[in-house]
Parts: sequence; C-alpha cells; structure tokens
Amino acid sequence: MGRKVTVAVATLNQWALDFEGNMSRIMESILEAREMGATYRTGPELEVTGYSCEDHFHESDTYLHSWEILLEIMMSPHCQNMLIDVGMPVQHRNVAYNCRVVFHNKRILLIRPKLVMCDDGNYRETRWFSSWTKVRQTEEYYLPRMIASATGQHTVPIGDAVVATRDTCLGYEICEELWNPRSTHIDMSLSGVEIIVNSSGSYMQLRKAYITTDLIRNASYKAGGAYLFSNLRGCDGQRVYFNGCSAVALNGHVIARGKQFSLEDVEVTTATVDLEDIRSYRVAMRSRCTIAASTPTYPRVNVDFALSHACDLNIPPSAPLEWIYHSAEEEISLGPACWMWDYLRRSGQGGFFLPLSGGVDSSSTAIIVHSMCRLVVKSIMLGDIQVLHDIRKILADPEFTPDNPAALCNRLLVTCYMGSENSSKETRQRANSLANQIGSYHLEINIDGAVSALLSIFNTVTGMKPLFKTQGGCPRQNLALQNIQARTRMVLSYLFAQLILWVRNRPGGLLVLGSANVDEALRGYMTKYDCSSADINPIGGISKTDLKRFLLFAKDKFNLPIVLDIVAAPPTAELEPLHEGALAQTDEEDMGMTYHELSEFGRLRKQNYCGPYSMFCKLVSMWKESCTPREVSDKVKHFFRCYAINRHKMTVLTPSYHAESYSPDDNRFDHRPFLYRANWSWQFKCIDEELERTTCPVTAPPSSGDDKSGSGGHYDIGSAKSGHSPSSARRGISGGDKSTSPLVFSEAGNTGMSSGGSAHQLNNNHTGHESLKLTKSHSSGGYSKMHSSVMGKIKDRTGVPV
Repeated sequence: MGRKVTVAVATLNQWALDFEGNMSRIMESILEAREMGATYRTGPELEVTGYSCEDHFHESDTYLHSWEILLEIMMSPHCQNMLIDVGMPVQHRNVAYNCRVVFHNKRILLIRPKLVMCDDGNYRETRWFSSWTKVRQTEEYYLPRMIASATGQHTVPIGDAVVATRDTCLGYEICEELWNPRSTHIDMSLSGVEIIVNSSGSYMQLRKAYITTDLIRNASYKAGGAYLFSNLRGCDGQRVYFNGCSAVALNGHVIARGKQFSLEDVEVTTATVDLEDIRSYRVAMRSRCTIAASTPTYPRVNVDFALSHACDLNIPPSAPLEWIYHSAEEEISLGPACWMWDYLRRSGQGGFFLPLSGGVDSSSTAIIVHSMCRLVVKSIMLGDIQVLHDIRKILADPEFTPDNPAALCNRLLVTCYMGSENSSKETRQRANSLANQIGSYHLEINIDGAVSALLSIFNTVTGMKPLFKTQGGCPRQNLALQNIQARTRMVLSYLFAQLILWVRNRPGGLLVLGSANVDEALRGYMTKYDCSSADINPIGGISKTDLKRFLLFAKDKFNLPIVLDIVAAPPTAELEPLHEGALAQTDEEDMGMTYHELSEFGRLRKQNYCGPYSMFCKLVSMWKESCTPREVSDKVKHFFRCYAINRHKMTVLTPSYHAESYSPDDNRFDHRPFLYRANWSWQFKCIDEELERTTCPVTAPPSSGDDKSGSGGHYDIGSAKSGHSPSSARRGISGGDKSTSPLVFSEAGNTGMSSGGSAHQLNNNHTGHESLKLTKSHSSGGYSKMHSSVMGKIKDRTGVPV
C-alpha cells in the first residue's frame, strides 16, 4: 500500500522580468526535485515573472510572456509524470490575479488565484492584483490559443479549489493567506486536504525569521497535516532581500528546511511524509473531527495520478529537526552581503568604491563587502559553477578562480580615506588598518585643495569668505563649510569609481557604496547629496546600535582586531576644525540625542504609529528611571522638529538594503510627507498640557454631597489648572452653564475659526452645556505661534535654517 510521499519545495533567486533566466532556474529546480525522488514540486510566489515587476504587471506583455514560459515548462520531457505548480500572474475576465498554476503531464489542472492581498510594509499588491472573492467556487478559464494548440486543452477551472490525487489531496495558500487571521489552511484541513502548499515572497527583517517558522509549524499543529512553504531568495530588483527558509512541517514539527542566506540560485528541499501519520493525528483530535464532519467541502479537481509509490516500505519518512536561528549580528553579516552580490553581478559593474572614514558606519560597510567575498570563495570551493562564472564575468578574467577572501576583496573593493585639515590622525590610522586586514585596495587622498578651489569661486563672486563657528562665523557659514566638504567627497567618489579600474587596467566602473545608517536617515543627520547619494547602501536599514554589535561579532568571526578601536571611538563627521589636534565635534552632541534614543523614537514612530503626543506619553513611563517628564518632552519635541525639517532628504535617499522595521525610506516603505510644518504647534501644545497636568498639584475631589455640579462626587476636569485647554475639550467638561460660561476665542472680537483649536472647541460644544476657557498661554497667540520650548539650538548639516 502506497502511503509515503516525497515532496519538494524550491527556493529560487529570481529576477524581475528575466523570463529566460527565471525559466532556467524553475527547470533546474524541477530536475533536482525529480533526481531527489520527489513526485510533487512547488516553488515561490510569482516565480515566472519575478515578484518585483510592480507596474509591469499592468502590461499585457508580462502576461503573454508568462504563458509562453509556462508552455515551455509544461512541454518539457523532464516535467512529465510529476505534479508541478508554478507562480505567475493571470488575467481572467479583465481582472489580474496572482496565481498558482497546477499541471500534470502537459495538462493544466487548476489555476488557483490569491485570496488575500498584502499591502503593508514594502508590499503594494492591490495596486496590481485583485483578490479572488468567490470562496469555494470556480469558473471556467479559457486558455490562450498557444496553450490550446499545443495541448488540445481549451478550458481549465480557476478559483478556490483543491487538487485530489489517487492517494491524497492538496490545497493552496499564497503568501499573505498564511499570515491572515482567517487563514484558509484550517478550512481546507477540515475538508480533508492533507497537504497544504504555500508559495511566498517573504522578505528579510532583522530578528523576524522565527515568525514564519512559528506560523508554518502552528499551521500544521492545530489541524494536522503537511505544510509546504516555498520562498524566494535574493534581490530581484528592489530594496528587499527575500530570505529563503523554505520548509516542510508535519503535525507541528519542521521536518525539512532550506537555508536563509546563500548565494545559490536554486535550492531544492525535499521531505518524505507518511500520509497515515496525518490521518492518525487528525482522527485522534475528537473536537476536530466533530467540526470536520459538518465543514463545507471544496471543489475538487481530480487527477489520475498518485504521489506515493506502491512499494515504499523501505523509504524512511523525514524526522523532526530543530530550527536554529541566526543572531541579528549574523543576519547583518550575511543578508546585506548576499543582497550586494546579487546587485553587483546583475548591475554589470566591476566592484565597489567606498569612502572609508574609519568610523562605525563605513567600517561596517567595508566588512560586509569582505563577508560577501568570503561567501563567494566558500561557494566556489563547494562547487557552485554559477558563482564562479559570475565572478569571472565581474572581474573580466575568464581564468580567475578565487581561493582567498582578502585577495578577492582587493580586486572587488576600493576603499579611500578622504582626509582634510579637520580629520584626525586616529581615523586615518583606523581606516588604513581595517583596509589592510580585510584586503581592500586602499587609497588616501586630501580634499583640502578641492574645497579651497570651490570656496575661492564663492569668494571671487561675492567678496565674502565664510568662517567656521570656532573662527567667528555664524551657523549658516558653519553649516555651509561642513556641507562643501561632504559634497566634495561625493563628487570625488564618483570620479574615482568611474576611473580607478582604468588605472588598474581593467574594464568597467565601480558602484559607489553609501554608509549612512537607518537612525541618521530618520533624524536627517546627513548632508544631502553626500552619503545619501551613493549607488546602493547596504547598512541604510540598520541601526547604529546593531552595527556596533555586528562589528564586535565580525572582530572574532573574521579576525579583525582593529574593530575594537573603531567601536570605542566616538562617532564624528570630522567636518569642523580640530581643537589642539583633538576632536571638537561628536555626532550625538550635534544631534541632541543619543543613538539609543533615536532608535526608540524610530520604533515608536513607525512600528507603534505614534505622533508627538503619543510618543511623549509612552516614553514618560519607559524612561522614568533616567528622564523627568520635562526632559522627555524636550527630547520628543526636538526629535520631531529635526525629523520634519529633514524629511525631504528621504526623496533622494540611496537605495538601501531593507532590514529594520522602522526604516524611514519613503520610496515604498514609509509613506509620509516630505514637507512639514516643523513646529508641530498643536501636537506640542498637547504635550505641554499633559506635562502641566502631571506635574502640577491636583485639587482633591469633594468628599461629601456638596458637589454642586451634580456629578456624584466625581472630579470635575474643568476645575483643574490644566483643564481649560483644547485637550480638556476633547475629553469633555461637565458642570458648565452655557449662559454664564461662553466659548472664548484666542483673540477678542474674532468671529471666525482661525485655528484647529477653535474649531475643535466648537465641535465639542454641540450639546450646549460644555464650557471652555483658554489659559494665558493659549490666549497670547498660542494658536499661531508655538510657545513650547525645544531643547537647545538644533544644529544640522542641511543648510536649512532652524
């Protein structure tokens, strides 16, 4: 009796619109699955086109080429006598769907559209696709003529159905359907589906790998059965890195899994499942059986094919295994390195150029390139022909075979210390030492001549000479002198990136690497068109705190002793004159906040969706051991004002590897304005009112029946000092008399609504008995001019007056 089924889940590194390459990788995965004894193969979401085609999904060519590729795969002799499904877009009755197409022996069995779209984070699926809303229903899909003429098949069911073989039943979920609160795997399992298949396009974020694993495991635990998860890997043309981790779970245990980070274009993971284990597991769950007996059935598409073999007694089923997760430091060393490898080999460039300052950020970027080189060498030593072909193409050397990461790094990475009169000898030494230890081709240049030339042009035209603050200059002059240094470095970086391979007698150019971390992007602590203007930025989605942890990890992992000095050094841009040879400028002092505080602001702003007032309320309790409410108020106001005046920088932010869930990248992840009213007048007033309410003594409520307001002894908010305020109006004020307590506007004789506060007050007086009176701060122009204090004078390398 056949009862054991060998299934295969494919992890593919696809590329958007690379139809030929995508087809080749799909075919390779099918061949590998067959060789490993699998009778069923599934792959990732939208594997035919690549996931990140975006608005190309509006083009008819995308759908035409998808059918052409499907036909090539179906007609291949290697795809016979095997149940296969692939992911591709399909148009049905002029509606676009994200689908799985299931076929067997040159015949399409089912087109299964995605039921639930994903529109959060970096996803925007409803821009291109619609959900299939007809639950447990199918319709007839008329196949393209090219399919009909080749196969003789004219129609196929499309919709929410399952596939029944002679020995088992398979159902489908697509990516978001697993994450959705109403996941269909429960209904399918209750309807007798034993193998549930999920094709996914799930991208990597730090410390998030366990979520997918838990979902897969729990999906098979709660209702029994096998759950197959197949995911994309790599950079298919966007900022995200799809992180693999394809897996098979059975009855609550992971029995097979693929790698999270790898340079392999194709990885096939197989598992052997005993169908009787599923059946006995389910039958023993008596409450499940009671519900299953009354569960509506799914439409079933029958196929005269068995996934199991008649003689499988000696085939051992896959045993449970332990899922070991990477640490965040390992994820930083591997994820951006794999993403950069994909970007490099698909960009047609010959390597990377990095301005190396000897600080945490640029050093992290350099070490990630070194980590990439280690991965390349390891893959080649393990026999990966594709990686060897790619590195030879990049270096334009058909005979080259790397065997040493440092030697490869010397050919792929050019680092350059761009010093000035404001640079310290310590940073120069750290940059030089790190370059020697990782093996990069290192240069040292001085930018003073270029800066002086630019300033002399300004002086010739205007007759004015700007000075640093320490030399008697004003803040505008000080900022301009910092910015010209930073922007000069950007110009020189691109010059060297274009020509240094010419100098080294090699063809092509280099990709310029940026090294601004996610916290600095959030705060806007960067010069526009400096580090924000590289080709790509591998650390642009990683916090400063995590980068320091990564450097300490890399010190031991890659044997880089200089890292200790880099981590210990205070972060500084070195754009102001030294004071007796010592640093006169540090980043945290300039920013007015620590990097730890900045990370907290970022998480609350993005992950917790906090505005200024909500953030203040949360941080008062979170930071109560280290900050007073007044200090928290100042810090929150300072952050939001800096955020507002610098948000415009996100419009030119270098494409960055997405790693942090509070990334401010406005390309698709963080959709917020880039032009703000920077004083946040209403929001900051609410903070002030809350601060006043929490720090001022509160009148005790009446203890007897003397409460004339008739509120039964409850405290009347309107009697407190902070009660006569817009926020009090929002909470509602009892005990007022319309005839004796008229609404008071911020300016005497004002008959219109000059502010949101006035409008809000009227809105809360619609019952005719609330009473509002403005505090002194509100009546003295508070509605048109911010009266809240903001910590210190904001200093920023933006050129924007603050």
